[in-house]
Amino acid sequence: MTRIHSAVPHDLPDADELEADEEGVLDGLAVPPELLLQRKDLREAARSLTAAEARYLVDLYYARQADRIAAGNQVAALSKASEPHAAIAYVQATMLRLEKDIAAMLDAYTRSESTGMGAWARSVTGVGPVLAAGLLAHLDITRAQTVGAWWRFGGLDPTVVWEKGQKRPWNASLKLIYWKLGVSFQKTCNRPTDVYGHLYVQRKAYEQARNERGELADQAAAALKKLRKEDTVAKKAYLQGKLPPGHIDARARRFAVKQFLADYHAVAFEKHYGTAPPLPYPISHLGHVHLDDRTGVYARSGGGAGSPAAVR
Repeated sequence: MTRIHSAVPHDLPDADELEADEEGVLDGLAVPPELLLQRKDLREAARSLTAAEARYLVDLYYARQADRIAAGNQVAALSKASEPHAAIAYVQATMLRLEKDIAAMLDAYTRSESTGMGAWARSVTGVGPVLAAGLLAHLDITRAQTVGAWWRFGGLDPTVVWEKGQKRPWNASLKLIYWKLGVSFQKTCNRPTDVYGHLYVQRKAYEQARNERGELADQAAAALKKLRKEDTVAKKAYLQGKLPPGHIDARARRFAVKQFLADYHAVAFEKHYGTAPPLPYPISHLGHVHLDDRTGVYARSGGGAGSPAAVR
């Protein structure tokens, strides 16, 4: 195998030595032949991924995706200005290939993992291999008796506040996955097979009506006190006792995601324990009714009046 040598072992090689040859030397590193996998080999290797590996690959996928988008924006700007951009375009293409390779591995992982929750998640319109893998890698049913634990773990519990000087009270990677789920449901709301996008649309109409009736004025006043920017669309809405459109949209997306997670948790819980899960604390103790028993798990357990009710 060809290797790049240097007078000092840890020195970087000269720029003209950094090239990828047929034996896999890239960036001055000799890549073992067994790691130079074809797409089919990647899929096979992915079937035995651990949760830690899956978490890493999901994080890497989104990081490289952000870099590739940034590179694409740079290419577009340089192209518009008639400036050279071949090098950046090459980097963009390279990152795109890495994205596709990671997606291929996560596709195989979610189709073959033993719990069946990867396949269940993939059956939902708007959930692809990367999002499904992220859920599998982060959400452990043995550590969540109710879906409320998963809401809180991913930053969907509005009562949890990240105070200055304290450790972040949620998982940042999982919160990003939840956010991307919401955006995906928003984008797929018009597809015939969609479920959670329709919930997003329904909830948005419901929140908009409440906003227009002034029922969210107290929340608008609280948000106004925390607002740092002076001249914003949000401030104008808050001064009128209303939440801005972006805030209403985000509430609707979060609602759809929480319903999806409730369904995911119910199915995972029954698969693992053979019985229905307990109701989330806000519903069982505080009387908050905002979940639909889409899986039928609560009904089969005889949940009765305490079981989740349909979205209003």
